[in-house]
Amino acid sequence: MRGVFLKSALLAGLAAAAAGGWWFVNRPPAVVATAVAITGPAVQAVYATGTVEPVVWARIGPAVKGRIVAIEAEEGARVEPGAVLARLDSTVVAAQVRETEARAQFLREDVQRLRQLASRDIIARAALDRAESEAKAAEAIVDTYRRRLDDTVMRAPLGGVVLRRDGEIGEVVDTTNTVFTVGEPRPLRVTADVDEEDIPRVAAGQAVLMRADAFEGEVLRGTVAEITPAGDPKLKVYRVRIVLPDDTALRIGMTVEANIVVRETEDAVLVPDAALKDGAVWILEGDRVRRQEVTIGVRGTQRVEIRQGLRVGQRVVLNPPDGLVDGGIVRLPGGAAAR
Repeated sequence: MRGVFLKSALLAGLAAAAAGGWWFVNRPPAVVATAVAITGPAVQAVYATGTVEPVVWARIGPAVKGRIVAIEAEEGARVEPGAVLARLDSTVVAAQVRETEARAQFLREDVQRLRQLASRDIIARAALDRAESEAKAAEAIVDTYRRRLDDTVMRAPLGGVVLRRDGEIGEVVDTTNTVFTVGEPRPLRVTADVDEEDIPRVAAGQAVLMRADAFEGEVLRGTVAEITPAGDPKLKVYRVRIVLPDDTALRIGMTVEANIVVRETEDAVLVPDAALKDGAVWILEGDRVRRQEVTIGVRGTQRVEIRQGLRVGQRVVLNPPDGLVDGGIVRLPGGAAAR
């Protein structure tokens, strides 16, 4: 009986194996979606963020802490170099100037009197020397307070337009505050920060494609003008200046996302990103597929540049399913055999 049982079990196993083999050989073809490799532009770029600013401009703040008592220039006004922009309260400093000037005048008159006495040998020469030294010291103090008085007046260091004012009458401002921004509205540039890992690929003259929230869907253009020789070791970035055309829609102070074009190919071979799997694509040839390793170039959000391994017009499988084998038969959606 045992021998009969073993024989029956063996026959059952062989039958099952045969059935499984028949299914493997005759399993239905995988259903796949496909796309054709096309030609189009491929752009390799370095990403950066930046701010729009004038090429010629300056931030202006007070040289001393004080309260604003007068505004002499409003936003949009054109000013010449040295023009008065605002005045700070100078009451205390002006009084100090008057006091020191009076003392200096008294000491000057005293020196004149002592010189006459010294010329007649009525006083010692040492007394005159001491008086002259005190007079010079008083004059130095007067000069110091006069400079302090002048520091209560905020002046434009260069000619241009008052682009922004950030102070009001009665407000106390310190030396760290920017009260005025003066410069020329045109030309403009973007000052952008580029990661130190990317900076070796950036050079003057490269085209720049930019986007700004204020101009959704618009691509704005510029050109790399210069790269600062020294980077920021803490932030690990380099400053890049991007010049803008005179007719740019960008405004001073806007932030932009910039893509510095490192390489641009007009007739690149492009496939959807979904066609790539493990560094290869599956090419459809008739109703069969063939795995082809490829060299990838620029990778965008939707399409990928194929630099080697694929020709324009070849059809590739999208989202290749697991289990595809070289030479395997596939079907297109809807049940039709691929041709």
